[in-house]
Amino acid sequence: MASSTPSIVTHAGRRPALPSETRFDRQLGKILEHATEVFDEKGYEGASMRDLSRASGISLSGLYYYFESKEELLYLIQKHAFTTILERLHQRLDKASDPELRIRLLVLNHLEYFLANRRAMKVLSHEDEVLKNGFGSAIRALKREYYRICVGLVDDFKRQKGLEVSSRIAVLSLFGMMNWIYTWYNPRIDGDAEEIASEIADIFLHGISAVRDSKRTKKRAS
Repeated sequence: MASSTPSIVTHAGRRPALPSETRFDRQLGKILEHATEVFDEKGYEGASMRDLSRASGISLSGLYYYFESKEELLYLIQKHAFTTILERLHQRLDKASDPELRIRLLVLNHLEYFLANRRAMKVLSHEDEVLKNGFGSAIRALKREYYRICVGLVDDFKRQKGLEVSSRIAVLSLFGMMNWIYTWYNPRIDGDAEEIASEIADIFLHGISAVRDSKRTKKRAS
C-alpha cells in the first residue's frame, strides 16, 4: 500500500520545496481539510478554485502552484480516504483469523473512519463519478482492491458456514448499509462507531446466514 499521505503533483511535475516533510504534510492536510468543507457546502461543480483559495487562506496563484485544478484536489481527498481505510483494515486483519471476526473488523474499520470524517464521506458519496482519466482510474483501482478484500472475507465466512449466498450481492448490500450512515447518524441516540458496527455486523451476518435456511426450506417444499 502507498502511504496514506498523498503527494502533490504539479503541472510542472515538481514537488514544492519546503524545509521539512512534516511542514509539507501539515500544509497539505490543512488544504485538503478546507477543500473538503468547500466541496461539502457547495458541491464539486459549484465550487471554484477561488472558493478553495479563500477557504484555505492560500492565494489563488499559490493554490495553482500546488495543484493543477480542483479535480486534483478532489482526487487527493478521495485517495487519502481510501488509502487510509485500506491501510487500517490490513493492520486489523493481520491480527485476526476467524472469518466472522474479520468481517466485524471490516465493518468497524469502515464506520470508524466514516464517522470521524463525515464531511469527506459525504463528498466521496456525492462526487463518486466526477473524476476522469488518470485520476478516476487511480481511485477505481483503490475501490476495486477494497471490494476484492470484502468479497474474500465473505467467501471465507461462506465456506466456514456452508452458505450459498452471492458474495457480490452480500458485499454490495453491506456497503449500502455502511456508506449512507452520514445521512442519518445522530451521536446522541445512535451510539459510537463500535456500537453501530456491532449492530450492522449482526444484521449482515445473520441476514446472509438466513439465506441458507431459506433455500433449504424451499427445497423441502418443492
